[in-house]
Amino acid sequence: MKFVAYYRVSTARQGKSGLGLDAQKAAVASYVLGKGGEVAAEFIEAESGKNNDRPELQKALAEAKQVGAVLLIAKLDRLARNVAFISNLLEGGVEVTAADMPEANRFMLHVMAAVAEHEGQAISERTKAALAAAKGRGVKLGWSMPERKQDQKRASARSAAVRKAKADTFAANILPVIRSLQEQGLSLRGVAQALNDRGVKTARGGQWYATTVRNIIVAENHAEAAAG
Repeated sequence: MKFVAYYRVSTARQGKSGLGLDAQKAAVASYVLGKGGEVAAEFIEAESGKNNDRPELQKALAEAKQVGAVLLIAKLDRLARNVAFISNLLEGGVEVTAADMPEANRFMLHVMAAVAEHEGQAISERTKAALAAAKGRGVKLGWSMPERKQDQKRASARSAAVRKAKADTFAANILPVIRSLQEQGLSLRGVAQALNDRGVKTARGGQWYATTVRNIIVAENHAEAAAG
């Protein structure tokens, strides 16, 4: 049995899921080994789950269709919590399975996506209604409240810490890919071009350059030195 592995990492949800690139690869490898199969190709995407426009996923689907393989993901939420997206995916004529829930069939995927999408919409609507009601009662919201100046400072500090943590997480996820490309003999510029060709975006959603790749490597080296 052939499999095409699809991995997705995102700075927005990586911390919550605790499922980094290495863990995803381990889950996929364990599943494939249990099936006595082989991984025909691997595709890595650094993208938000809310974004349905994922070039690497499209490439993975095309490859699976061409070689007659199963599209294998490590965890169901690595796809998207969106009914329309799941529907289009399943209509692509490719068998899809998840290492963490291999018994999930097409119907289950539809139901899970529908439930997740409904929950997200319900939370958003309740939040908007509560804020509108409070504003109607004359309640001051957000940083317009004078007594919240200290809260604002603390929030700014936390925001900076969160941004740094996201950047660190992104660097940790993308570094194995960078090192893998370097092992193939690619220069920093070559690595940047390879990442751009794969549709992988930087932490800020931009294009890769030699300096961007070097900054990731240098930062990680500093982190390892500090830890050591």
